[in-house]
Order: sequence, then structure tokens, then C-alpha cells
Amino acid sequence: MDMPARTVGAIRHDWTRDEVQALLNLPFPDLLYQAQTAHRMHFDPTKMQLSTLLSIKTGGCPEDCAYCPQSARHEDGVKAERLMAVERVLADAKRARDAGAGRFCMGAAWRSPKQHDLDTVCAMVEGVKALGLETCVTLGMLDAAQSRQLRDAGLDYYNHNLDTSEEFYGEIITTRTYQDRLDTLANVRDAGINVCCGGIVGMGEDEADRAGLIATLASLPQHPESVPINLLVRVEGTPLAAAEAVDPITFVRVIAAARITMPASHVRLAAGREAMSDEAHALCFLAGANSIFCGEKLLTTPNPAEHRDRALLSRLGMTPMSVA
Repeated sequence: MDMPARTVGAIRHDWTRDEVQALLNLPFPDLLYQAQTAHRMHFDPTKMQLSTLLSIKTGGCPEDCAYCPQSARHEDGVKAERLMAVERVLADAKRARDAGAGRFCMGAAWRSPKQHDLDTVCAMVEGVKALGLETCVTLGMLDAAQSRQLRDAGLDYYNHNLDTSEEFYGEIITTRTYQDRLDTLANVRDAGINVCCGGIVGMGEDEADRAGLIATLASLPQHPESVPINLLVRVEGTPLAAAEAVDPITFVRVIAAARITMPASHVRLAAGREAMSDEAHALCFLAGANSIFCGEKLLTTPNPAEHRDRALLSRLGMTPMSVA
């Protein structure tokens, strides 16, 4: 199904799975043309948003997410650590800012934060904001009161991924439901915090599941301001350690579908970049990805070294996006 040119780049909230599947099935040149058209209507295609992600509380998570080495339920999981001190986090944030990051993201391996921990995270948010950075946290499930507390601390973005389609979700996670995730997104949105929400490609899902994930995200009452698309990092000791690798072109198609269906959102090329070639990166950028994480580690998994990202962006004639 070739979409009429007049509809490309329009903001819609009624995307169906069949429509997204039709996008994924387009000839590759047609798909990238539509993605580029939508991208250029809302963004400068030569600008890249740079973010840094720090694990502020690592390991010991009670959830059973099949992809995550931080789960306490997996053999050889990451050793549980305490929540970092505020001063250490702010020192890392300053280094990230000085290296060119515009957004500083903080992740904690929790099912849901305890009140005393949330108080500490709010102090981190306030300190990072004072450094002139946008702030984002991912702390697991939130209720309405917790969301409002983070808003009052000045939080800009909350990350809570759907991961995959609702139909495939139970194959990956059993300790919280799909509706639990949607409820957290609603609480965050109702509190007035921007939403960061995406998924993971390569967990054994089929193309219909990928279409289902994108259709769900694109049919939310308000599109996530940031949409991270992750390529599974296969970590030893997790149930998905032997998952089949995803063809780069297939992955680029998902990026393009996210860009077309959520044209005004930042589409973030997130986990899995360490194993991607410069050419695969460039195709993702052409497909509409306009945000990346910088730094040598993404929570607990490797990420391309900063100098490699800088060199690639320079070769492509691209520059960091300034913080609004």
C-alpha cells in the first residue's frame, strides 16, 4: 500500500497494524523516501540529539525481562548495587554536558521506586537541571503521586518502554502486564511529563509484532516525544542470549516506520549500536533516527566510543542538536 504523498508527515493517532505492516512491506527506496519526507517536515535532517544514559542503581531487579542482565532471576546476572550518591551522579552529568550531551538520562533497576529512593532521585533531577541539561529517568512503574513528585522536581522526560507487541509481550515478561506499562505512561502523561517510550527488535518477535508495537505507540493519545528503538544486545546468562540476529535492513525498516507514523517525535537509535557498522548507522539516520546515546556504556552493555560517534557525524555532515 503506497500512502498518498499528501498524508506523509501528518500527525495521526489512528494507525492500524495493517497500515504499519504495509509500510514495512514497501520497497526500500519508497520507504526511505517517505521517512525522509516526514523527517524533513518536522526536523533538520543534519541535526542529531545527543543523550547520555547512566545506571544510577544497577542489578537486583525483581522483574524477569528476558533480555535484561539486571534481572535477579537470571543466572550470572549483574551484581546488585546500591543507589548512587547524588554527588557522583552530578559529576557524571557535568562530564556528559562538557562532552556535548544535551540530555542526561538516569536508569534504576527497580520494579517501582520506594519513597526514600524517589526523594534521592528527585535531588538528582534538580541537580542535573541546574547544570543546564534536559533530564530523563527510568525507574520502573509509577503511580500518579510519584509522577507528580518527579514533575515537581523538574523532570523533563520519563522512559518506560512497551518493548514489543501486546500479543508477544508474555513471551518476554511475566512479572508485569502490558496494561501496567500503559498505566504508567498515562500517569506520567497526566502529570505533565514528556514521555520516552519505544521497544526492542530481535527478541524472537515476527514482523507482525513489530508492526503491532509501532501501531500501539503511534495510536497513543499523544505520541511519545522520544521513541527509542533498540536492537537486542544478546547477553550471556539471559534467556535471549542465543536469539537470532536481525538483518540490518529489517531493523532500518522499523526505524523508518517509527519516523513515518510519529513524524514529530525524536526517534532514538538506542541499544545495539556497538555491533552496527557505520553504514548501518547512516541508513538508520536516513530512515529518520535523529537521536543517539553517547558514552561507552548503555546501562550495563557496551556502546560506541564517543570519538567514533563524533567522527561518523562529521563524515556525514551532521552536528549535535542544541538544547531548546
